[in-house]
Amino acid sequence: MIRSTPMINTARLTLCGMRPEDFNRFAEIWRDPDVVRHISGKPRSRGASWESFLRNAGHWQMAGFGQWAVVLQSNRRMIGQAGFFYSDRGLGTDFDTFPEAGWVLAPEAQGQGLGYEAAHAAHDWFDRIMPGPLVAMVDAANEGSLRLANKLGYALLREASYENSLVKLFRRDGPPARI
Repeated sequence: MIRSTPMINTARLTLCGMRPEDFNRFAEIWRDPDVVRHISGKPRSRGASWESFLRNAGHWQMAGFGQWAVVLQSNRRMIGQAGFFYSDRGLGTDFDTFPEAGWVLAPEAQGQGLGYEAAHAAHDWFDRIMPGPLVAMVDAANEGSLRLANKLGYALLREASYENSLVKLFRRDGPPARI
């Protein structure tokens, strides 16, 4: 089964498949304490980043979806990632059986609407190509991601404890209603 990663362009971003030459930047982003503050609290080693990088490539091959590299068009620099994955986190069948959405931006790219721009483009693709429920897990203290989940149409499913952190679990059954 060979599946290619589609490319998506927005006004300021390109969402594209991660390439081997993107790995150093990927590892740099995940090594930043500000990036992981609300994810695990621990910067990733290069080895852990490599495993995640490869897992993402495998997602596209095995599931037909995955995470895109988020690239700023103005300078062609990777600023993060956005997309979908299966995680089987042991949080219950109301969460673990559905594709999970995720988004991560380097600190210098935050606070400019780029996270919404990337996540919205990814969700628009998912809604057209693979419609169905999505879930998301957000650290209860991550106000920016909580706002983003709400803006993308996620509804609170419940709170849970995950790896010693209070998280909010969300579900989205389709795009938010247009007003």
